[in-house]
Amino acid sequence: MLAYTYSDKNTFTFSDKPKPTIIDPDDAVVRVTMSSICSSDLHIKHGTVPRAIPGITIGHEMVGIVESVGSQVSKVKSGDRVTVNVETFCGDCFFCKRGFVNNCTDKNGGWALGCRIDGGQTDFVRVPYADNGLNKIPDNVSDEQALFVGDVLATGFWATRISEITEEDTVLIIGAGPTGICTLLCTMLKNPAKIIVCEKNRDRISFIRNHYPDVSVCEPENCKDYILNNSAHGGADVVIEAAGGNDTFRLAWECARPNAIVTIVALYEEDQMLPLPKMYGKNLTFKTGGVDGCDCDEILSLIANGKIDTTPLITHRFSLTDIEKAYQIFENRLDGVIKIAITND
Repeated sequence: MLAYTYSDKNTFTFSDKPKPTIIDPDDAVVRVTMSSICSSDLHIKHGTVPRAIPGITIGHEMVGIVESVGSQVSKVKSGDRVTVNVETFCGDCFFCKRGFVNNCTDKNGGWALGCRIDGGQTDFVRVPYADNGLNKIPDNVSDEQALFVGDVLATGFWATRISEITEEDTVLIIGAGPTGICTLLCTMLKNPAKIIVCEKNRDRISFIRNHYPDVSVCEPENCKDYILNNSAHGGADVVIEAAGGNDTFRLAWECARPNAIVTIVALYEEDQMLPLPKMYGKNLTFKTGGVDGCDCDEILSLIANGKIDTTPLITHRFSLTDIEKAYQIFENRLDGVIKIAITND
């Protein structure tokens, strides 16, 4: 089968791989019907994910149809339409039992698909711990509606959950890329008093203004002044950093009021500095790390009930055979791209 593969730093190529089979009794094999490209895939390409293994099939954001299941799989069966979670997790270790599934201690735990084991930019994918990593798609939800549930939408949902947003809060979201927009959609579910999005890309600014007119937008160069003039206590009550730029980490804590929560969603390609002497006295709470993607059933229910719609994010569609062109557009942010749906024709 055709598989888009991480060969070496800065090199993804097509490979011919055998169809995966059940290895462990808790595995499932899923026929991929649609996948997408994530910025984390680009981090692998750029060589900034040391745990990524050359030779693996790229891709961790996908939906499909269950092809076969192991003897211990009970929640899904052959023929079920499913979302695939970015994380595989055992459900039994110290971290899983506390909901920290990104830190699952199993050898395939956490972000494995498309990083340490073969992922989904191909025809079939083997999913370990299928009862945890697969979620049935409701009949009234399309593949496109469900495409981002297992990763970028789960990330936005997780970020807003740990940010402890209240209805009195002013929330600043830095970055209006796919993660930032998904975080915005989930923040809107919390009904805060004000939501402000900071973005520099003109296409993305227009996207926010066109689709979410009640959300305020500012640009990085005037963000601090804008926040001071539009918040009650010297800064945002909650800041969610979803951009991962060279200066956005600093911007996040500078725009936070004293005793605020700053949630870091972004994956950086370089180390970030924490200038503690300058921050002393702000008494900030930082929350960081990878998504704990264990809310997918709830997210699918919200989609089914019309509470979340990520389909406007799909600005481009390509077949798997044209994925190299899709990567070129996504990596270089061409043609107003936000997210790309890759179909398996």
